[in-house]
Amino acid sequence: MTEISDSWELYTALERLDLLQNSQPLWWPQHGTFEVVIGAILTQNTQWTRVTVSLENLAQAGALTLEALSTIDIETLMELIRPSGLIKAKSKNIILLCEAILKDFGSFETFTHEVSREWLLHQNGIGPETADSILCYACERCVMVVDSYTARLLRAFGYEFESYSDLQEWCERGVREHCEESILQRTFAHFHGMIVEYVKSNSKGKSVSIEHIVLTIKN
Repeated sequence: MTEISDSWELYTALERLDLLQNSQPLWWPQHGTFEVVIGAILTQNTQWTRVTVSLENLAQAGALTLEALSTIDIETLMELIRPSGLIKAKSKNIILLCEAILKDFGSFETFTHEVSREWLLHQNGIGPETADSILCYACERCVMVVDSYTARLLRAFGYEFESYSDLQEWCERGVREHCEESILQRTFAHFHGMIVEYVKSNSKGKSVSIEHIVLTIKN
C-alpha cells in the first residue's frame, strides 16, 4: 500500500521539508526569460552544473539572445555549449528553434503568450519534458513538468506509469483539485523543483529513500 493518496499529499509533504529555501522564486534560474528556453535544451542528457557553464559562455559571448542565436555560426555555437555535450545536435536544434520563433512569433514576448505545446513538440529535438519545461518556466504556464526523478520517487511509493502523460496527469490532478487557480503555475513550478531536489539528495543508485516524506505525513 502506498503512503500517499494523491499528488497534493505528496506536494504538501515535500513543502514541509523546505527543499527550495536556497532557490529562486520559481526554482528554475532566470524563470520567465529566454535563457530558460536554451537551458531546457542544453540540460537534455547532462547535469545542470554543465549547463550553467554553457550558459555563462553564451552570455559572455553576447550570444544569449533570440536574435543572436538565430544567426550564429554553428561551429561557434558548438564551442560555446561544449560543456553540455551532444553539441552538434543541440546547436542545430537551438538555431532552428530560434529561427522558428522569430518566423512564427516575431519576438520572445509574443512567443511566451502565444506558443502552444503542439508547436513546441513539432520542433526538432523537443520532446514532452523539454516542451513542458519551456511552458512552465519560460512562459509561466500552468503545466507540471515530470521526468525521471518524478518517476523514481513515485516508484518508491509503489506507483508505476506507462507513459509521460500518465505520470503528468497523476501529478496535476491532485494539485488541481486542491489548489486555487491563481497560484497553480507557481505550485506546479515548485512541485517539480521539490521533487528534483529531494531525489537528488535522497537517492542511492536508482533507489530513492522516502523516509523523510513519510515522516512529514505521519507527523
